[in-house]
Amino acid sequence: MDHSGHGTMSDLPPFTLERGLAWSTDPFFLIACLVGLGLYAWGVVRLRRRGDAWPVTRTVSYVVGVLTVLLVMCTGLNDYGMVMFSVHMVQHMVISMLSPILILLGAPVTLALRALPPAARGSKGPRELLLALLHSRYMRIVTHPAFTIPIFVASLYALYFTPLFDTLMGSKTGHTAMMVHFLAVGVVFFWPIIGVDPGPHRPGHLMRMLELFAGMPFHAFFGIALMMGSVPMVETFKNPPASLGIDALSDQGAAGGIAWAFSEIPSVLVLIALLFQWYRSEQRQARRKDRAADRDGDKELEAYNAYLASLNARGN
Repeated sequence: MDHSGHGTMSDLPPFTLERGLAWSTDPFFLIACLVGLGLYAWGVVRLRRRGDAWPVTRTVSYVVGVLTVLLVMCTGLNDYGMVMFSVHMVQHMVISMLSPILILLGAPVTLALRALPPAARGSKGPRELLLALLHSRYMRIVTHPAFTIPIFVASLYALYFTPLFDTLMGSKTGHTAMMVHFLAVGVVFFWPIIGVDPGPHRPGHLMRMLELFAGMPFHAFFGIALMMGSVPMVETFKNPPASLGIDALSDQGAAGGIAWAFSEIPSVLVLIALLFQWYRSEQRQARRKDRAADRDGDKELEAYNAYLASLNARGN
């Protein structure tokens, strides 16, 4: 029990999954996360060995982002997420909204482009293939707001309110595929908005904010719909194990509250990152203008003063 008198996850009674599977560790996500951390570490080490700097904040953000995926997919949360709607919603929101933001702020694509060696003339290596993918028609489509916003919204309504969700939850492979989908949708949605890594779409900061706020309200509406439901709306979670001692409708309300809260938290995080990037961009632009003025002897200012003098002369 915590100090408030409420039970913690460790206080929950043991139970046996009806499917007879222990899913605490998803091997796909475990391997993918370890490989991702290893490749990122290789890139950072390679840059530093040749004397190039890489921001520590980016490394920390990426590592924490991958660890959040491990937390929800490779611990006991994964077991409880199979039978408790509220815990499953924590998994969904973290892996589709929090993890992608932290991973993207780590700029893994930029790191790869800087760390991978160029291929020999006339051949294509990993770096050239990555550049070709970034400039491909496929990437232009999947990172365009006309695609990312609808798929971001459909991942909620078209999944939870149709039999597709129950079908996917019926097998380990289906559950893994669903979580991979959530992570992928989060990445393509937030990629052009955060704008750290290069990509086909580079909208201005104001447009990025509009894209962000175009998708977030639907999460809030989805959460409210679950909270206001008078009956359990998802078949998978209608009959939780008796050993858990929870009510399906109350658990659904908690899941709705989690979905609603997560529509606010990532929005604030991304908005802060965007405002900081905007401020840094304005500073860089001002420094470029100052350097240009120093090089040409401030000819632009002299020309403007001459223009004002000519207007004054005509007036006299």
